Amino acid sequence: MTRNADLFARARHRLPGGVNSPVRAFRSVGGEPFFTARAEGPYLWDVDGQRYIDYVGSWGPMIAGHNHPAIREAVARAIGNGLSFGTPCEAEVTMAETICRLVPSVEVVRMVNSGTEATMSAIRVARGATGRSRIVKFEGCYHGHGDAFLVKAGSGALTFGLPDSPGVPKPLADLTLTLPFNDFEAATTLFERHGDEIAGLIVEPVVGNANCILPRDGYLQHLRELCTRYGTILIFDEVMTGFRVALGGAQERFGIRPDLTTFGKVIGGGMPVGAYGGRRDLMEQVAPAGPIYQAGTLSGNPVAMAAGLASLALVQEPGFHARLEAKTIALTDGLQAAADEAGLPFSTTRIGGMFGLYFNRDHVDSYAKAMASDAAMFKRFFHGMLARGVYLAPSAFEAGFMSIAHADADISATIDAARETMREIG
Repeated sequence: MTRNADLFARARHRLPGGVNSPVRAFRSVGGEPFFTARAEGPYLWDVDGQRYIDYVGSWGPMIAGHNHPAIREAVARAIGNGLSFGTPCEAEVTMAETICRLVPSVEVVRMVNSGTEATMSAIRVARGATGRSRIVKFEGCYHGHGDAFLVKAGSGALTFGLPDSPGVPKPLADLTLTLPFNDFEAATTLFERHGDEIAGLIVEPVVGNANCILPRDGYLQHLRELCTRYGTILIFDEVMTGFRVALGGAQERFGIRPDLTTFGKVIGGGMPVGAYGGRRDLMEQVAPAGPIYQAGTLSGNPVAMAAGLASLALVQEPGFHARLEAKTIALTDGLQAAADEAGLPFSTTRIGGMFGLYFNRDHVDSYAKAMASDAAMFKRFFHGMLARGVYLAPSAFEAGFMSIAHADADISATIDAARETMREIG
C-alpha cells in the first residue's frame, strides 16, 4: 500500500469522508486524493515523492507560488514575537490601509478569518443597514457555507430557493432569491417584483465555482444600476478575484464600484484570512462603532497579517499582473490547440490569473452552459493529467489558478501532457 492510500484509509476513519473540505476527496472525479508533503514554487510533492505542476494553488492564495521566501520570512519574523495577542497589533492597521489604498471602493475594512466569515458578515451589514431581509445570489456562485448561501435555484429564475443542504431551515432559505448569471432580463424582472424587499445582492464578478465564467459586456454595470435604483447593497465577492485578475480586483478590471467587498486568499498569502469592507457609512455601523455585531478571536492576528502584507507587496511589483496574465493566455491557448488536434469538444475562459476548462464546443458564459459540459470526459482528462504529473482542480466546476512562479517550461510540459492525454481520451 502506498503512503497516500494508507493516509486516506486512516483519514476516512476519523474525518468525514477522509477530508476537511469536500472537494479534496476527489468524489467529483473518482479515485483517491494524494497527500501533500511539501510545496515549492509551482510544484507539489506528495508523500510518495511524486511531483505535480500545480494549478490549484491552495485554491487561489498562492499567486506568487508556494512557499515564497518573502512570505515565509515575514511569517518567521512575526512568529518570533508571538502567535496571537488578543489585542490590536500594528500589522492589522497596515493591512487595512493597504487594502483601502489598492481598492478605492473600500473606505473601511474589518479583518476576519475566512472568506465564509467575510460573506456572512457582509450580508449581515446589508440587512442591518437597509432593514430588509431578502438577499439575491446567483446560480454557480459560491460564497462559503453560510446558511443563506446554501440554496439552489428552483425551476425558474424567480423561484424562491430551497435548501441545498440538510441543516438549512426552509424559512431561512426563503429569504434567498437566485438568478442565472449573465441574464439581464431575469435580474430586471426580479427587482421589479421584489426590489423593495432586497437588502443585498452578492455576486462573484467572475464566477469561480462553475469553473470560470466571465460577465457579459455591461452585465455588472446592469446589476450596479438595479441596486442603486432600488436601494439594495451591491456586494462583490472578490475572495477569488481580489488582487488576482487585477491589482484592484475585478471591480477595477470592469470599472464597477460595489458598496461592499469581501476578500480572502491572496490577502493571507496562504494563512487563514478574510476581510469585508466598503462604504464608510455602512462599515461604521459594525460594532463597536455601530450596532451590527461581528467579532472574531483571531481576526487580524499578526501571523496572518504578516503573510498577507508580504503577498500584497509581491503583487504590487511593476508588471506583475501583465506577466501573470500572459502565462494564463499561453496555457489556455496551448490547451485549446491540443484539444483541436485531438478533435475534442473543448473551450477555455480566462482572466488575469484565473482560467476555466470545459469539454464543451460552445463558449461558456452561463451556469447552464457550464453544466452542459462533458463532466465524464473531464474526469478522464483529470486522471490522465494527474498521471503525467499535472494537478488540476479535482472537479469539472472549479476554476484553475496560475502563479507567477509557473515558468515557460512548466506551461510547455503541461501542454505536452494535455496533448498526450487528449489523444488518449479522444
